[in-house]
Amino acid sequence: MASTAVIRTGIIGFGLSGRIFHEPFLAANPAFSIDVVATGNPERQAQAGALYPVVSTPEELLSRDLDLVVLASPPHAHLEQGIAALESGAAVVIDKPFAASVADAETLIATAERVGRPLIVFQNRRWDGDFLTASKLVASGQLGRVHRFESTFERFSGGLRPRWQDTTTPAQGAGITYDLGSHLIDQALHLFGPATLERAELRILRDGGASDDDAFFSLAHESGVVSHLTVSRLAAQSGPRFRVLGTESAYTVYGLDGQEPALKEGLRPGDAAYGVTPESEWGRVGGQSPEFPPTPVETERGDYPAFYAGVAAAILEGAPVPVDPYTALATMRILEQAHAQWKH
Repeated sequence: MASTAVIRTGIIGFGLSGRIFHEPFLAANPAFSIDVVATGNPERQAQAGALYPVVSTPEELLSRDLDLVVLASPPHAHLEQGIAALESGAAVVIDKPFAASVADAETLIATAERVGRPLIVFQNRRWDGDFLTASKLVASGQLGRVHRFESTFERFSGGLRPRWQDTTTPAQGAGITYDLGSHLIDQALHLFGPATLERAELRILRDGGASDDDAFFSLAHESGVVSHLTVSRLAAQSGPRFRVLGTESAYTVYGLDGQEPALKEGLRPGDAAYGVTPESEWGRVGGQSPEFPPTPVETERGDYPAFYAGVAAAILEGAPVPVDPYTALATMRILEQAHAQWKH
């Protein structure tokens, strides 16, 4: 494809993911045109239809001549939809979790390699402002040799709701481990390299729940770092988002990256305030001695738009994809191992 071409794009699914995490960035990037959205939900058809052509099924979408298909669909649909999209000749962006199993993820990678089309996993939280800040501090050596990485991503969802996340099982890619755990494991591997799963604790807490609500993972990285990762959808209070402990200093930050809530409130990529963290929410770097107290460090600007800038470069210029599917496969292996350890 010529570098001046516009990437004709279709989105499968227009729930939270399609509407909040994909559409705004595709619409803001002139390299893309959104040609069609597929959703069978009448309310979402109305939302998408106010902006773009809408069809009811993935099959109708794939009958169009598209350069890119975005799978903003549940993980149990990724294998069938991903194979069909790749074989139609389109590149594919696929939501995390990559697939419902390692075997499905391997099949998707093999299909992409056979047809020669890019397959890119949407691990957008590599571009969270707090994670970019932690990565910068680690790379600078300011913390010394990092020995422990603590990462917590907790929410409070209350009771069960009639949505696929609460009604499907881990065998279908549901549960907090696949949902938020895929982000935290990906971040840890991206920052500190390959790791083995030392311990996993998964629990169902809500009565009648079909999948895990709360989980902890301990990873041992080949680099010598130990990662302790905690996720929950039933945490009324949360611990630090990151605590990075080094031999010279440490970095601690609370709260969650602000890009998701900003998008839900209507802020768009390119707006002056997009991705900016208020000073009151910056993390701190330092130690426990009076000579070296924790001091605020500015949070890097959150940059989800960088993901689709990378997608455009991969499709138009042959650049490396922004998230290699093999790195997502490494995350899938740990997710699957965690479930294998789970006694439920």
